[in-house]
Amino acid sequence: MSKTHKDYGIGQSLKNLGISSENIGVSTGTQTFANGDVIESYSPTDGQLIAKIKSGSVEDYETVMAAAKAAFPEFRLMPAPKRGELVRQFGNKLREKKDDLGKLVSYEMGKSLQEGLGEVQEMIDICDFAVGLSRQLHGFTMHSERPLHRMYEQYHPLGVVGVISAFNFPVAVWSWNTALSWICGNVTVWKPSEKVGLCALACQNIIAEVLKENDMPEGISGMIVGDHTIGEKLVADKRTALVSFTGSTRVGRMVGTKVAERFGKSILELGGNNAIIISEHADLDMSIIGAVFGAVGTAGQRCTSTRRLIIHSSVYDEVKNRLVKAYGQLKIGNPLDENNHVGPLIDTDAVSQYMESIEKCKQEGGKFIVEGGVLEGGNYESGCYVKPCIAEVENSFEIVQHETFAPILYIMKYDDLDEAIEMQNDVPQGLSSAIMTQNLCEAELFLSHSGSDCGIANVNIGTSGAEIGGAFGGEKETGGGRESGSDVWKYYMRRQTNTINYSTTLPLAQGIKFDI
Repeated sequence: MSKTHKDYGIGQSLKNLGISSENIGVSTGTQTFANGDVIESYSPTDGQLIAKIKSGSVEDYETVMAAAKAAFPEFRLMPAPKRGELVRQFGNKLREKKDDLGKLVSYEMGKSLQEGLGEVQEMIDICDFAVGLSRQLHGFTMHSERPLHRMYEQYHPLGVVGVISAFNFPVAVWSWNTALSWICGNVTVWKPSEKVGLCALACQNIIAEVLKENDMPEGISGMIVGDHTIGEKLVADKRTALVSFTGSTRVGRMVGTKVAERFGKSILELGGNNAIIISEHADLDMSIIGAVFGAVGTAGQRCTSTRRLIIHSSVYDEVKNRLVKAYGQLKIGNPLDENNHVGPLIDTDAVSQYMESIEKCKQEGGKFIVEGGVLEGGNYESGCYVKPCIAEVENSFEIVQHETFAPILYIMKYDDLDEAIEMQNDVPQGLSSAIMTQNLCEAELFLSHSGSDCGIANVNIGTSGAEIGGAFGGEKETGGGRESGSDVWKYYMRRQTNTINYSTTLPLAQGIKFDI
């Protein structure tokens, strides 16, 4: 007899995270309220109703935004290391609740338990990163061309940072933005995907504990679970200094345009169409592991998922045979069961898009060496489980040029590395890329100016699984935004150049004379 979600302790985890059968989906920090429609959260794992959420209305949005705006003047005056202390405490609470939150991420979104736990660990890691950074928000001092003058640059907080996150990483992406926003002195308003609203509520409950224990004002961390109208309000609102949006290229294009119209700032993390080049000099054992995890991890619903394999013709048949064998060993089922490799897609709409993409691929001449399809009956009663599949294609196929958020892997041949890099770059998206090779010259060429045009380029690891220490993001239709590590904190601040004259005269720059 198969296990149900109850056998994995989901009920206790929900209780530990402050989630009940009926929940309020709007918060200004520690105060909760909601006047919108009821959203029901169903698990793609077993199709069961997890809980209900009273969503936020447009009027609720105004309350949250007003609270955020009011909190900013006080919060920005708090010394950055003190703000870092709040983030440190948040990170410690995440450590305490890692197992519970990881289970909820896995159950509500459908990714494997290991990936759910890994996402929470990513939250903990960004908190650690931000705490150290809170004592390093440095500017630059430079020499002036005028005598007895000093010039320097410094950074100031922006104000209200709006975060619109996607279903596939229901907690980590928000934490990337919030941890950095906080230490920079900003306040945040979060509009999560309503598909994973319970994950958002759990995070808000955790951060509310920190705010309450430190007697912090309302509005520092606001959240609204609601439909697209809430996101549209957040994007168009002049009070939102920065909008960080994670989602599709189609929606991201509209977000970027709307924010730019009002001269706001945006961070866009959009689609990916990521490829691994497998060289004739590759370690094939390593290559297969990287390719399979990249293609089927999170059921192909990562923006960094491996969509394309560009394989040298001399090893093409061997790689193809190994892939078929590896896919034959994949276990598909309840993501809370750590024996399974692949969980469900997020919902039945995603399943429909998966099937449409397979059909389009076949119409264009794609040959499937591992057939796809929807799994039914037994443990697949939710209707969200599909078979990871592989198709031999040409890179020029229209369907290959698009991102399908599902476990469909396209494979193709190359003969020359320059040709492979051109194929890798010849898609509209530019997020993540990788080459598998033991040849130093090939690796360096791939990373050179004439190599990968993506924001992320890896050697001998796959396209999926970025660490928070590096800036995360991509080029072209991926949006150009950067989040997480490195010097990304500068996105959340405004830059100011200062010149101080400590002489008794007023010389002008460029030697200009102006005597009166």
